[in-house]
Amino acid sequence: MKVLRTPEAAFEVLADYPFAPHYLEVGAPGAPSLRLHCVDEGPRDAAPILLLHGEPTWSYLYRKFVPPLAAAGHRVLAPDLIGFGKSDKPAERADYSYERHVAWLSHWLIQLDLQDITLFCQDWGGLIGLRLVAAFPERFARLVISNTYLPTGESIGPGFDAWRTFSQATPEFKTGRIVAGGCARELSSAEVAAYDAPYPDESYQAGARQFPVLVPVTPDHASVAENKAAWTVLESFAKPVITCYGEHDRVLGHLDAEIQRRIPGATGQPHCRIEASHFCQEDQPERLVELILNFIEAQES
Repeated sequence: MKVLRTPEAAFEVLADYPFAPHYLEVGAPGAPSLRLHCVDEGPRDAAPILLLHGEPTWSYLYRKFVPPLAAAGHRVLAPDLIGFGKSDKPAERADYSYERHVAWLSHWLIQLDLQDITLFCQDWGGLIGLRLVAAFPERFARLVISNTYLPTGESIGPGFDAWRTFSQATPEFKTGRIVAGGCARELSSAEVAAYDAPYPDESYQAGARQFPVLVPVTPDHASVAENKAAWTVLESFAKPVITCYGEHDRVLGHLDAEIQRRIPGATGQPHCRIEASHFCQEDQPERLVELILNFIEAQES
């Protein structure tokens, strides 16, 4: 397996991203050891808040979450998925699979031995994060779910179909512009450049290109059986679950009702929709930070 590593110089000038890097080696079946990057701020002995990004973002997405959550006394972790951000990037699309992504992040989670986790997940952060919850339900205290779903071989709508088609057909995968297109507000040129930073050229973008075709939206997709097994666990998950979806997300914004219906811990919780598009973390970071802190406080009081 050929593995690329973005030069550190690419990250030297990033708007509002002052965080020290933390790295762990992670493994998956049939793959060599890879280096996974994580933002890790706040007291190490505090209960962790785990922030999982999706496609095609990286931990930069959470730059406005980390300082206020850490200042409130929480340990805040925002890993870069393999293929994204400062993490290693296998160069071939065939090197990526849904199950490998789950295995890589599971290995990372086990090495850190995280317990009593508050999870915030969005997009592929939910496809992977909800699989982690199903694999290690005892490690998670509560879930905050935003603009994501866990499909099991069924269509999740024309918005996703259009995105998948575009992601495979576009000659250039302009990450920053793609992220900007999924926001209700206009990103600055510095923010767009920060989303482009991990990818000096197209060879670094195999993971971003591959992610859309890995989503199991037909019965013939890989990982359908694994996601069905995960739902069996999630449909018994009674710890607190809240959804907060961006109202203007045309890709996944309609799927919050299914999360609320299927996970018992979501019953009776103050779910909300907010003035945001797909990347609600860019559109409404302050609102989401407040929601996370209030949700934790409500469960601990």
